[in-house]
This record gives sequence, structure tokens and C-alpha cells, in this order.
Amino acid sequence: MPDTGTPTLDQLHVLTAVVAAGSFSAAARRLHRAQSVISYTIGNLEAQLGVALFARDGRRPVLTEAGRALVADARRVGRLVDELRARAAALRRGLEAELGLAVDVMFPTARLVAALDDFAREYPTVGLRLRIEALGGVAQLVLDGACQLGVSGWMSVVPDALERRAIGEVRLIPVAAPTHPVARAQATTDGSTPGPIDSATLREQVQLVLTDRTALTAGQDFGVLALRTWRLGDLGAKHALLLAGLGWGNMPAEMVADDLAAGRLVRLQLAEVPEYRYPIGLIHRTDSPPGPAGAWLAERLAR
Repeated sequence: MPDTGTPTLDQLHVLTAVVAAGSFSAAARRLHRAQSVISYTIGNLEAQLGVALFARDGRRPVLTEAGRALVADARRVGRLVDELRARAAALRRGLEAELGLAVDVMFPTARLVAALDDFAREYPTVGLRLRIEALGGVAQLVLDGACQLGVSGWMSVVPDALERRAIGEVRLIPVAAPTHPVARAQATTDGSTPGPIDSATLREQVQLVLTDRTALTAGQDFGVLALRTWRLGDLGAKHALLLAGLGWGNMPAEMVADDLAAGRLVRLQLAEVPEYRYPIGLIHRTDSPPGPAGAWLAERLAR
């Protein structure tokens, strides 16, 4: 059995053009070639592959079963070539081939999703690597060069190697399950407005605290009031433990809005610091500012 030949990109292009146009003559007009050239190209392709791509017993060529299978592959190859050409053109313009983005876990998910969706449409040739981290984890990824752009949360001190631009803040509110002792302590039996919970009551209960996996914020706490804490590296795990009534803690107001409305969590009225403002900023290394795509994404996230 003879070996299967290697089709050229032009042959695959002609094949998809014939299928799209519906006939050899229509494909010839679309490609500005003679119909005989189109027929010759398809004939050579069939000879190389060793299969008939079209049944030619009617007025119009009809794809054979093998033709239907192979034209799908031809289209896929064409798309890959188009992507390669677009990426090469973008690189000539100085566009990044890939962009690493690290985002603080507190950053609103809906806002992030909208920005990434817009980015994919605006820069389809730029590969995006996304990391979600807590506290100093975002800054560490940017410092190490693993990510070119970061959406960073609270930092008591900004390292000299980083440039930070404030873009907003996330409102953190204290919450607990309705069955938790802290929530019961503020409940009233006569229906009146509950009074604020004093710090002594809070100190005796376990507080769920998001912790840093890096040393950048070692020994520094944000919004910690209790003597007993459970340190968690994942906001989703903290959310689950709050719903289970295993502790109280501060959460992004947007993230727990549905839980508060449904009664799965209750907002705690604290005598001291009823809510926190968690600052959010864009960061990058001072010696390597983001390129065109990174700068565009930074502005989109800042909106």
C-alpha cells in the first residue's frame, strides 16, 4: 500500500473553498483561479490521500463520507494557520505572546469575569495565565516574575520592586450562621433591634481568618479580633465553615449577599469596627511594566 502523501496548505484551502462555495466553478470565482486549476488541485489531493473526496456523478460535487471527515480536519488546520498568522502579526506590533495575571481572592468575581471576557475578545492571540491568591500571594507571584500583572489586596508595606496603583476597595462585613453563639447573642426575644456585640463576646468564639501562604504579611493581621482563630488559605473553605456554624468571620459583602437574604448567614452588629474596607490595587514590577495587552487589561480591571 503506498504511503499517504502530505497535503499542502493551498490544497486544504481549495478543498474548504469548494465545500463553502458549493461547486468547483464557484470556488474558482471566489479564489480568482481557473476552474481547471481547482479540479486539478482537488484531483492531486485525492491522489495524495488515496481517497475520493467528492462524488462527481451529479451536477454539483457532493462530499463522500471520507470527504466529510477530512474537510473537518482541513478546516481545523486552516483555523490554526489563521491563529498562527494573527499571533505573528501581533508579535510584530510588540504585543505580548502571553500574560500572567494574579488576582486577590477578595476581588469581586463578577467584575473579574466581565474583564476577562472582554480581554478574550480584544486580544484573542494573547495567552492568559490566571492565578487566584490571598493577601501576599499575589505580590509574591509578581515579584517572582511568574505574573506580569497583579490585582492585589491589603499590603501594609509595598516592596520597592513593585509599583502599586489603588483602584478601589472591597467592603468586608462580619457574618455568622444564625445558630452560631455570636449570632444568638445579638438576637432578641421581643423583636427589638439587637444591640452591638461587645469585643469580650467575640474574643471567646473562633474567628475564621484568611491567611497568607507567603512570608510577605507574616505576623500581620487584618480584622482579627478573637483570641482563637482558624487560619484558612481558601475563601471558599471559609465560606463553607461559616455556613456550617463553625465560626464567625469577615466576608466580602457581595459574596454573602444571597446568604444574608436567604437567612443562611446573619450580619453581626459589632460594637467595634462594624465593617472593614479592604483596599485593592494594581501592581507590577517597576522594572517590567505590562505591555499593550497587560496595560489594556489593567485599565479594564480598574473600571
